[in-house]
Amino acid sequence: MAGTDDIDFSLDEAAFADAPPASGRTGASGQAGTSGPGGTGPDGIGGPGAPTLVVDHVHVRYRVFGGRKLGASTGYKRSLYRRLFDRASGAVGSVSEVHAVRGVSFVAHQGESIAIVGRNGAGKSTLLRAMAGLMPYSEGAVYASGQCALLGVNAALLTALTGERNIMLGGLALGLTRAEVRQRLDSIVQFAGIGEFARLPMNAYSSGMASRLRFAISTSKVPDILMIDEALSTGDAEFQRRSRDKILEVKEQAGTVFLVSHSAKAVEAMCQRALWLDKGELVMDGPTGAVLEAYKEGRAPGREGNDD
Repeated sequence: MAGTDDIDFSLDEAAFADAPPASGRTGASGQAGTSGPGGTGPDGIGGPGAPTLVVDHVHVRYRVFGGRKLGASTGYKRSLYRRLFDRASGAVGSVSEVHAVRGVSFVAHQGESIAIVGRNGAGKSTLLRAMAGLMPYSEGAVYASGQCALLGVNAALLTALTGERNIMLGGLALGLTRAEVRQRLDSIVQFAGIGEFARLPMNAYSSGMASRLRFAISTSKVPDILMIDEALSTGDAEFQRRSRDKILEVKEQAGTVFLVSHSAKAVEAMCQRALWLDKGELVMDGPTGAVLEAYKEGRAPGREGNDD
């Protein structure tokens, strides 16, 4: 297996230095569990809460149009006509299929915070979008017991509108009433730290300000299942602390949190369970420390010695 240089084991140290590692019991299956509200294990001491999300052998395939055909170079000198013909036929009308997620299965429970780690292009964001219902899957099934909210750096906001207008639209999309959004407006602006910029169009915002506002809007109503895609990589240490506290609040209210991040500090501080994806496959599911150690060393159960 190739190296794992793309994971950053030094990010967010200031933001998460005061946070103890998330803890959880490890069941017989190797999956980490926490004591969810009302949930007890077979020994009566405490275990995972009720299932909130079931991913059953999910495959995600999508097509890319207009890509150049592979193997266009044949190794011999072609005529001018042949080169022009190959150039046209190789770039126009070509269809490539991407198999981004390959047979992923797992069960998430109340009170769990689960990290999804893997190299760039491993299928982490695609899996999150399929779980949230924003991308169709080709095979398998996803079952959710509550409302899912996906928070990512590319979450849609209307840049031509002001921050206040986007807060109103985002709150209504989350199921809040106009009165509830107005009641929470000041706290959302304060949490995002945008101040007077709330009255300006979002195309005047920096990327960090826009990301902070997305997070503040998405968490203004605590969802049953919160999915975070690289959103904690933006903002200063103080904002990352507030983000961590908000995620812990979701957990305390019997929610389930999924976190995609390349920051080992953030993963260790907030997640007691981790899923490792590689080339679209789930290669390891277990306690965060064990999964991160295996990921850092580039080894997974059943894949020892594979340097592919």
